Amino acid sequence: MMDFPPELINFLKKATRVAVLTGAGVSQESGLRTFRDAQAGLWAQYRPEDLATPTAFARAPKLVWDWYAHRRESAKGAQPNPGHYALAEMEKMIPEFALITQNVDGLHRMAGSKNILELHGNILNVRCSECGTFAETWVDDLEFVPRCKKCNGLLRPDVVWFEESLPRVQLDAAINATRTCQVFFSIGTSGVVHPAAALAHAAKAEGAVVVEINAEPTPLTTKVDFAFHGKSGEILPELVKAVWG
Repeated sequence: MMDFPPELINFLKKATRVAVLTGAGVSQESGLRTFRDAQAGLWAQYRPEDLATPTAFARAPKLVWDWYAHRRESAKGAQPNPGHYALAEMEKMIPEFALITQNVDGLHRMAGSKNILELHGNILNVRCSECGTFAETWVDDLEFVPRCKKCNGLLRPDVVWFEESLPRVQLDAAINATRTCQVFFSIGTSGVVHPAAALAHAAKAEGAVVVEINAEPTPLTTKVDFAFHGKSGEILPELVKAVWG
């Protein structure tokens, strides 16, 4: 059992507004490779950064589609870990709870979380690159990228690529939750990818208690009120039990 500071336990028991930011470390504990992990097999010759741009899709749409199809199947095969479930339980205890995530795998929703703000989209969803219409079904072809049934444009993953802006509605909601929360959690994220990395600092500036849970120290560690280093899938369930029994 972990020994959590009594002041943190007492504060969480009274908190009514909590915001959480999760990053790749949370998904990694479910066996998913992080975006910048070394590629395996066929994809070892490519840098992820060279495939995740509108320019790359325009130049080689089938290559990009196939890479994301590979990642999508990996995400479908993953299961939420105890950290995901602990956050879903925490949400039930907090009147105003926002789960802001940089992850695109949909595991938070699978674990039962409701108020999720997906800053980078969701790899399980596919939309038209031209008209934006979401595709419920599509037929994978060995030679061609599937096309939109509405306008015949090429389908693409519903994720935010380099050179693209974060979805405005999601980002605005995340900023609002950050500025109004009493407690802000930074979980499984390096704290260096912006604009998400700025959220913890914004919460701190507004007077929130900031808690970091990460496998190792980050640039944020010295700025937070409480830092716990280890697996979020182990720390979060214990914290939830310590606070809400």
